Amino acid sequence: MLYWLMKHIFLGPLLKVFFRPRIIEGAENIPKEGGAILASNHLAVSDSFFLPLKLSRRVTFPAKIEYFTGTGVKGWLQKAFMSGVGQVPIDRSSASAAQGALSTGVRILREGKLLGIYPEGTRSPDGRLYKGKVGVAWIALEAGVPVIPVAMFGTDKANPIGSRMWKPTQISIKIGKPLDFSRYEGLSGDRFVLRSITDEIMYALMELTGQEYVDVYAAKAKEDQAAAEAAVEVPGRPDAKSVDRVPETKAG
Repeated sequence: MLYWLMKHIFLGPLLKVFFRPRIIEGAENIPKEGGAILASNHLAVSDSFFLPLKLSRRVTFPAKIEYFTGTGVKGWLQKAFMSGVGQVPIDRSSASAAQGALSTGVRILREGKLLGIYPEGTRSPDGRLYKGKVGVAWIALEAGVPVIPVAMFGTDKANPIGSRMWKPTQISIKIGKPLDFSRYEGLSGDRFVLRSITDEIMYALMELTGQEYVDVYAAKAKEDQAAAEAAVEVPGRPDAKSVDRVPETKAG
């Protein structure tokens, strides 16, 4: 009930007014019933809001568990909001927790629902398309469902990384043709098969979005970026050698 209230009464009408989201291609590729994975590029947190807004069927997205564990009034409101826009908590703190998250995805699909997934695992730090994680392939094979590539455009301008306020911007969506991986049935335990499927999904996304592809995980790119920024010398700060050297004095 909360999902439909958020979509049609509270949040949805406002998003439609300020961002005018539209599907410019491939609306017919969304099945009218049955489970399917919507594999999207990931430019901003708002990606998870605009895609469900334009589809008649409910879309469930996994979200990091921290969004659901806050305390106090703020924590309760955040949890209610994330639940209301169709997100379910996943814990990625360990291998066993990550497996539990994958199994949750399979359960949702076997119930005949649509599951939204970002194969990159996290938002792109610079607008490029990054290497996909194989979890999407494992879920697709275990649930026996097609994977539908989805391209989001404009969400990074409407909701830039680190911004507190959203900027009115036209949001556009392209939906690709379903990818059928039934030929790999029973091979969800083969790492090479999972990698091959994932790369095929990412290639379809690259063609649909027109983004430059980078064969590196987005999380690793973010780590490297943070390390590089931390290593930049701060103007006016003495370097290590000058700090270690004893200042010269008149005494010699």
